[in-house]
Amino acid sequence: MSTGTHTPRGRPAAGTAVTPPPTSSTTGARRVSNWARRAPLVPAFVFLFIATQLPFLTTIVISFTNWNALRPGERDFVGVDNYVEVFTNARLRESVWNTVVLTVVVVGVSLVLGMLIALLLDRKFFGRGAVRTMMIAPFLVVPIAAALLWKHALFNPSYGLLNGVLTWIWNLFGSQEPPQFEYLTVAPMISIQVALIWQWTPFMMLILLAGLQSKPGDAEEAARMDGASGWQIFRYLTFPHLRQYLELGGLLGAIYIVQNFDAVFTITSGALGTANLPYTIYQTFFQAGQYGLASAMGVVVVIGTIIIATFALRVVSTMFKEEGAR
Repeated sequence: MSTGTHTPRGRPAAGTAVTPPPTSSTTGARRVSNWARRAPLVPAFVFLFIATQLPFLTTIVISFTNWNALRPGERDFVGVDNYVEVFTNARLRESVWNTVVLTVVVVGVSLVLGMLIALLLDRKFFGRGAVRTMMIAPFLVVPIAAALLWKHALFNPSYGLLNGVLTWIWNLFGSQEPPQFEYLTVAPMISIQVALIWQWTPFMMLILLAGLQSKPGDAEEAARMDGASGWQIFRYLTFPHLRQYLELGGLLGAIYIVQNFDAVFTITSGALGTANLPYTIYQTFFQAGQYGLASAMGVVVVIGTIIIATFALRVVSTMFKEEGAR
């Protein structure tokens, strides 16, 4: 026979605090309190919806129509024909391919150079602060000004710095006929890529440098005491730690490079096969007046940007979770 004290089923044990079930009045008061906290955000939400979502919804509607500015009275619903043309038209398909190539090359090279510079700046040396400031400077230049700088001050065949340096070197050896390259004619896409790499490498460097400075030093110190070489420490400790920062830098850079318009418009004006999708949208909308086709192209760019941004947000969320678990 049990001698313990039995508690009837459904009743709490003695000394246990009992929380009364929520009543309709408390639930209503809680909802009112929640709405009172959110009410100041309503004007900002309405403004953002009107400024961003309504134009995007309008663009989606227009993308399903055949609307040409030269024939304003003829607006026909064509379904997905504009989207089919984006991926089947040879000129538009080339612009999509140029966008992919430009994004991959600029982001990839910027990440590699940014990581090398970040590894150098992570070391202690005299004047490190000044060097960091100078390395960040290209990213602070206005994009259109950076494109003009590369087009006229560096790439110009008559008075550009690159051909000027070649002329000076050839004159040192007594030659009066130095090579004068037409950079924008011989390698137009590479010229755009070089200009964008120069501007985006500091951005990648900042992200990777922040990752290096958040790296715990105990593991590296233990590895050095065990006789690990510098390459082994980088391969097995530093690089795995930088993986998420590399992903974050690559995704954020891709979001901006996919939408780049300034460099293509300023340096080559889309000539010689350098037109990417944003520049082709500009040509289709403002020059050809094909509003429906241009809207479809814009929707494709936005969808691609959203996909990349989703991966970027996941990487950021994972980084915050890991930092919070430390």
